[in-house]
Amino acid sequence: MFVGADVLTSSAATHPPRRLRFITVLLLLPLMMLGSAFTRLALAPSEPRTTVTPVRGALRSADGTVLASGPLHDRRYPQGAVAGPVVGFVGTSAGLEGAERAFDAALQRGEDVTLTLDARVQDAVEEVLIQAVRRTSAQYANAIVMDTRTGDLRAVATVPGFAPASWRTAPAGRWRNRALLDEYEPGSVIKALTVAALLDAGLTTPETRYDTPMVRRVARAAIHDIVPHPARLSTREILRYSSNVGMTRLVEGVPAPQLRRAFAAFGLGRPVTLALPAGDGRVRDATAWTELSQATMAFGQGLTVTTLQLAAAFNVLAADGRYVTPRLTAAVPVRTRPVLAPATAARMREVLHGVIDDGIRGKAALPGYHVGGKTGTAQVVVSGRYSESVFSSTFAGFLPADRPQFTVAVMVRGAQREYQGSQVAAPIFRDISAALVSLYALAPAPEDRKAH
Repeated sequence: MFVGADVLTSSAATHPPRRLRFITVLLLLPLMMLGSAFTRLALAPSEPRTTVTPVRGALRSADGTVLASGPLHDRRYPQGAVAGPVVGFVGTSAGLEGAERAFDAALQRGEDVTLTLDARVQDAVEEVLIQAVRRTSAQYANAIVMDTRTGDLRAVATVPGFAPASWRTAPAGRWRNRALLDEYEPGSVIKALTVAALLDAGLTTPETRYDTPMVRRVARAAIHDIVPHPARLSTREILRYSSNVGMTRLVEGVPAPQLRRAFAAFGLGRPVTLALPAGDGRVRDATAWTELSQATMAFGQGLTVTTLQLAAAFNVLAADGRYVTPRLTAAVPVRTRPVLAPATAARMREVLHGVIDDGIRGKAALPGYHVGGKTGTAQVVVSGRYSESVFSSTFAGFLPADRPQFTVAVMVRGAQREYQGSQVAAPIFRDISAALVSLYALAPAPEDRKAH
């Protein structure tokens, strides 16, 4: 029996049941398939590993010049320092300053952004400013060139600036877009806007005459003139001689709210809606005006503007009395609103052309071309007091005077030599005008063409 039992046990081990063999096959089949897959992978040719680089759109100027291109980690700025404070720069994850920051969302989506700048004009304006700063040892200078009809900003220049590719090594102060952000007392350049408002309201005419001594007391303060002039001046001569005393005569008796509304209509003390940050300037509410503050604001002291605001305000005179909102991209629609009667704007263009021709033609005008504009010089407040040595020198004007195509505003701060607006800012305007005439092939004045 024991032998029989052994035989039965041996037979079961040698010939396993059919069910057990089936289970064994099922267990081995996945292992066999997995081994086959590993074999195919091992024998397959290797493919290069690829890394997807995030795409960032390019920044271009209106003339097609590339201002910035490439991904964040390898952003390139082929124009160097040209328009540096406008273009800005990027960090490791986003735009940090300027247009790189303002349009970051679109650029991150890979969309190209085109600015209204003309790179040729921008480059020319910056070079003019650089030379002026060197010549006068000024702290800095800025300028705006604006298309009269559309508000397109063809140049937004600040010097010294910086190269966006080297922003980490540039002083942070050079990142600042001073043409848009810096607020300052503009000085006598504002006289043209005051006169325009009074002409439009019928409160004076270009030929109305006033008693204008060299010194006049207003509310126990002495108002002085610098340029010698006759004892009686017409309104146009008040601008010609830049008479502070004459301006106090013009605004005498004008209700403060009326003059305050006029300044606001020109955009003074009001924010400019722009893609980039811009200063608001400051004009106090009329309820806070005194006889003296009204007199001084009439000639540009006691209020502040930015160079952008100054350009937009003077552009009202150039654009037949309409305020044209400045714009930095053509994607924004042209927006205008009425400020002056067209006839008033035309009369002011004629008056300001005379201011240049009869006063500082050699410093502000080009031979063969008519321009219009006004200078300004203002003491800068330092440590709470007006400085005797630091000045803001300004000029705002347009060209050609008969049918303006461009409005230009210039500001130079802290010139150590030739600091008067007529000495430093007016020649900058002249040189910018020369660049515009050349780049846009502007025709000379008709009478000058006949002469040749």
